[in-house]
Amino acid sequence: MAFESLTEKLNAAFKKMRGKGRLKEADIKEAMREVRLALLEADVGFKVVRDFVNTVSERSLGADVLESLSPAQMVIKIVNEELCALMGGANAKLEISPKPPTVVMLIGLQGAGKTTNGAKLAAHMRKHHGKNPLLVACDIYRPAAILQLQTVGKQLDIPVFEMGTEKPVDIAKASIEYANKHGNDIVFLDTAGRLHIDDALIDELKTVKAAVGPTEIMLVVDAMTGQDAVNAASAFNDALGIDSVMLTKLDGDARGGAALSVRAVTGKPIKFTGIGEKLDQFEPFHPDRMASRILGMGDMLTLIEKAEQAFDEKKAQEMASKLLKNKFTLSDYYEQLIQLKSMGGLSDIAGMLPGVDAKALAGATIDNSLMTKTEAIILSMTPYERENPSVLNSNRKKRIAAGSGTAVVDINRLLKQFDMMRTMTKQMTKGKMPAMFGGKNLFRG
Repeated sequence: MAFESLTEKLNAAFKKMRGKGRLKEADIKEAMREVRLALLEADVGFKVVRDFVNTVSERSLGADVLESLSPAQMVIKIVNEELCALMGGANAKLEISPKPPTVVMLIGLQGAGKTTNGAKLAAHMRKHHGKNPLLVACDIYRPAAILQLQTVGKQLDIPVFEMGTEKPVDIAKASIEYANKHGNDIVFLDTAGRLHIDDALIDELKTVKAAVGPTEIMLVVDAMTGQDAVNAASAFNDALGIDSVMLTKLDGDARGGAALSVRAVTGKPIKFTGIGEKLDQFEPFHPDRMASRILGMGDMLTLIEKAEQAFDEKKAQEMASKLLKNKFTLSDYYEQLIQLKSMGGLSDIAGMLPGVDAKALAGATIDNSLMTKTEAIILSMTPYERENPSVLNSNRKKRIAAGSGTAVVDINRLLKQFDMMRTMTKQMTKGKMPAMFGGKNLFRG
């Protein structure tokens, strides 16, 4: 999980401060030393760290902090505000041309995830902004690049424009004409990458840029490459003039330094992040929410949004009613597993909850094969048994195992998981995470 180690170290530094009540200047300086080390270990650039720590130190040593009744909280608030500012302050939207089509030129090094995440972005713009996207295969060099774009386009039901190995500039120009004729109001140019930035790559990108005049040039960078990602962003910006950044594989980098450095180094906003390999693991980048996650404060807004997208409102209301009456059954349990699966791994969800240790659930996911087995077991039960799992004695379990093609040990494991889930849902009904089961109304009255 991104920022995992940074979150741990920052929380350790702040824990010392909280235990001291009134803070002295020496206490703040000690905390800032630990913050500096934590950021450097997270692979944040030295200059970025130096400027960040100087700004936080200056604000924290002010009289309003040292004389505050809860100075530790004031320092954490300042760190939160400065982290947010470091990453851009607010979510930046994709630039939309007043005269369609909007042309987004996706650039980046080979292996950054440009093709797949460009398609994810196209799907995002269709789903959340009502756009009619077109994907354009301008990478004529990488083996199977066109096929890869066609495959992911088919999976997302997004059209792909390609002209084989024609010149990329000709493909780009022809795609704009195609979009105008077919009503595609946003075009994503999937350009070629290289293993490193060279003159041939930059010249080709400059030619395409001059020919089509893209509305936005978005650089796709791999967060797992750390400072190399930041260096690449700086080089592309100097050579081509980028407008925004998309960070991919953010879920695979426990340090997260690229997310904290790239905005400061390039001055360009991070607009989107790829947070997994699945085609729905993609989201807009919100600096304030990310700062909150880094400080272990959770990210309830993103969790609410994920829940609202994953859960049918009518079913959610029915589930809320059952939970309030403490009538959560095995049938409900199975339905919740399916919906939880659509929201991502359990560790991802836990990381959005204030005060929950996401590391304890690291790697926790719902296995498809286990889902199939769970369904078979539950469907082999009688309606009465689903409603009253406490009646499942050894004879009933043997019958269910035979009917579902499983073993008694599998049924026992399921019942144990069910009890854990029921315990968790009781906590949710007390206000910890009602949106997942109660939908919009439980959150917004």
